[in-house]
Amino acid sequence: MMRLKSAGLGLGLMACGLIGCGSESVQGADRVVLTGSSTIAPLVQAAAEAYEGAHPGVRIDVQTGGSSRGINDATKGLNDIGMTSRSLKPDEEPGLNQHVVALDGIAFVVHADNPVTGLTKQQARDIFTGAITNWNQVGGADAAIVVVNRPEGRSELGLVSDYFGLTSADMKADVVGGENQQAVKLVAGNPRAVVYLSVGTAAYESAAGTPIRLLALDGVPATAQEVARGNYPLGRPLVLVTGADTSGVTQSFLDELMSSGLDSLIAEQGFVAPPR
Repeated sequence: MMRLKSAGLGLGLMACGLIGCGSESVQGADRVVLTGSSTIAPLVQAAAEAYEGAHPGVRIDVQTGGSSRGINDATKGLNDIGMTSRSLKPDEEPGLNQHVVALDGIAFVVHADNPVTGLTKQQARDIFTGAITNWNQVGGADAAIVVVNRPEGRSELGLVSDYFGLTSADMKADVVGGENQQAVKLVAGNPRAVVYLSVGTAAYESAAGTPIRLLALDGVPATAQEVARGNYPLGRPLVLVTGADTSGVTQSFLDELMSSGLDSLIAEQGFVAPPR
């Protein structure tokens, strides 16, 4: 089940090529461009549609491309707000402000028909480095594991490799899944596959009937509740990034995104509202 409405996403993807990026007037409308994390994009897209409905003179373009794109675009002034599924690194912080819009985690996800219900950190590490290659080595069926990794530029790759104490080059893959939706489809279509992706995204898709299962990690269920309690081992913030000076309609929309009025939408998307 797609979480981004195709029409809204299409407008966002075309925007830079057709009319340039950044806050500007477009056919009499104020325009705000957000780029980056595909994990955050559905939440922001839903908020943007509500905001545009209340502000007919505003157009908000939500574009994906990964957390690195969101940060790089914010650094270069190519967007108004960057979306990143991790905190800024020290060398990325100068000149940028970060705003935690929600809390999430990274789950290891398999097909719903896979009998495995959980992995230890070491088992997950061994799977993604090629030391474990068959599901029967972790309590599953006698079937080869199809490892779906994430590409460079995605926050999940960096966070999971750091969690394992590895470099991204140490991570092995049979298939690479880019956007969250592509990663979900790869696992939903293959009972032997495993991938790691957003807890919120995976939980949302599972609840909508997509045949996937989130695995417990070191005995802790991959749920929003455990993320909120601080118990889940692979928790992370979802962050909006802006330049030093934010004003006008960009600041107004940012204020909406950071308000408690977004909390119900955050919960609907499978995430956790940050402390307010």
